Amino acid sequence: MNKDIVAGLKGGAVIALSASPFAVLFGAVAVDNGLTVFDAALMSATIYAGASQLVGIELFGQQVAPWLIVLSIFAVNFRHILYSAAIARHIRGYSLLQKAIAFFFLTDPQFAEAIRRAEQGRPLTFTWYMAFALVFYFSWLFFSTLGAWFGSMLGDPKAWAIDVLLPIYFLGLVLAFRRKPGFYPVVAASMVGSVAGYYFVGSPWHVSIGAICGVLVAALLPLPAQPVAAEVSEEAAS
Repeated sequence: MNKDIVAGLKGGAVIALSASPFAVLFGAVAVDNGLTVFDAALMSATIYAGASQLVGIELFGQQVAPWLIVLSIFAVNFRHILYSAAIARHIRGYSLLQKAIAFFFLTDPQFAEAIRRAEQGRPLTFTWYMAFALVFYFSWLFFSTLGAWFGSMLGDPKAWAIDVLLPIYFLGLVLAFRRKPGFYPVVAASMVGSVAGYYFVGSPWHVSIGAICGVLVAALLPLPAQPVAAEVSEEAAS
């Protein structure tokens, strides 16, 4: 079997298992807010965006205007615009169709693993990308459907403290980049911006506000030193 397929399947399986409780949580919350098992499964298969799916079903249950639901989901998913911009240079060899497919599967763990792989000097082949993506996708679909099917048995998800899984999940993704230059000022700016946004503007806009604050600080920070260029200069001088 192709080594990229094996690497993608292994990496995707590990992430899928760690995210499975979150998928179960979505399914349970979906049923708790009046969706059927089929509705929950269809939402996972087509929207495929965990955090915004939770935002969507919470708003569905409150009889909010459709345009406001769409706008709120866009606010939560704004980070994916940044993801696609960051990953674009690593997938220049993809065809237009392959890029469209890749961006559909561009979840938080997919982005984190793709950037980590690229920084290690390994190519983001379409074969690896899809092997990783499909394992995670079908796992998400399966466990969210399972959560919806057995959601009524769980009762209120908050009583089981399952609702804390989402912040823990994102915290793990963020900490994976803690050794990158500028990590702490960027995270601090995002945190302050998000808290201020939540207090003055409200949810879910605080997510986008925090992201924008982090991007602005990252843009203002000096570029990290280029060790390769430094080595070349030393050799030239000698």
